[in-house]
Amino acid sequence: MSLDRTHWQRHVAALDAESDFEEIYRILAAHEFPWDMNQSLGLALYRTYAVPSIGGLLARTGEFTERTQKRYDDTALILEAASEHGLESPQGRRAVRRMNQMHGFWNIPQDDLRYVLCTFVVVPIRWLDEYGYRPLTEHEKVASANYYRRLGRLMNIKDVPATWRAFGEAMDAYEAERFGYDAGAVAVSEATLDLMATFPPQSMLPAWLVRRFSKALMDDALLDAFGYARPSALERLAFRGGVKLRARFVATRPARERPSYVREMPQIRSYPDGYDVADLGTFPSCPHADGAATTGDWQAGAHDDGAPGDLARPAGG
Repeated sequence: MSLDRTHWQRHVAALDAESDFEEIYRILAAHEFPWDMNQSLGLALYRTYAVPSIGGLLARTGEFTERTQKRYDDTALILEAASEHGLESPQGRRAVRRMNQMHGFWNIPQDDLRYVLCTFVVVPIRWLDEYGYRPLTEHEKVASANYYRRLGRLMNIKDVPATWRAFGEAMDAYEAERFGYDAGAVAVSEATLDLMATFPPQSMLPAWLVRRFSKALMDDALLDAFGYARPSALERLAFRGGVKLRARFVATRPARERPSYVREMPQIRSYPDGYDVADLGTFPSCPHADGAATTGDWQAGAHDDGAPGDLARPAGG
């Protein structure tokens, strides 16, 4: 017997957003909105490229321009390991440790780390407001913010916003101040758009059309930062209307009983024989470029309550 469309919403409503936030977030990501969460988190990451200090650094590492597929896969799989198993689980701890090891190699400002965290809260909320079969409830928004607040603490990010609204205010203020053109960031953007054109089912369409579709979903500030021409009103109406039409169809379907995982999606292609979260990502052996951290910086990381002291320990050095 299929589940009623409102099954998960009712289940989540019975949980505590302050103590059960991990279970709530897991349900949202794997049962209630798997496609929307994947799309919006991808857009959240893409959005960060428009900050020159972030996009420029990603270009200098070469990971997003030379190994775009692998970098996409690694990011999605690491984030999924944390949400699927829980931040306090052994798998979740390994995922957070991997993030901290990679970030710890570079002198990434706290402001940039905090901004990226903000996008992971705010962009999915706004995406679902616009394109979901329903928007998130206040209860679900609180739980999502609490999930990323905990993740931010485990990543040793300072001054994490206290509420989902504060996350939005912080993101908007940061973008208004920091969005700008950077040639390296544009290279990262172009590599990402090229990769998206290879994902099924859009891989059956001309690449130029997929790019136009992607840009039609972007706001003017994001387009302007990359120096992209703004789509016409007709393009935006057509492409955004298509996504909203999908949402109307989803609203007529039963709730998803079996969880949907990112690792099962056809766009994840780097590990056909499986993977270990501890082996994902990059493993620089020593500082080698401008902006690289010292070994002392590597050792600084999440020594939060309940977090093991080696949560941010690098793979090498």
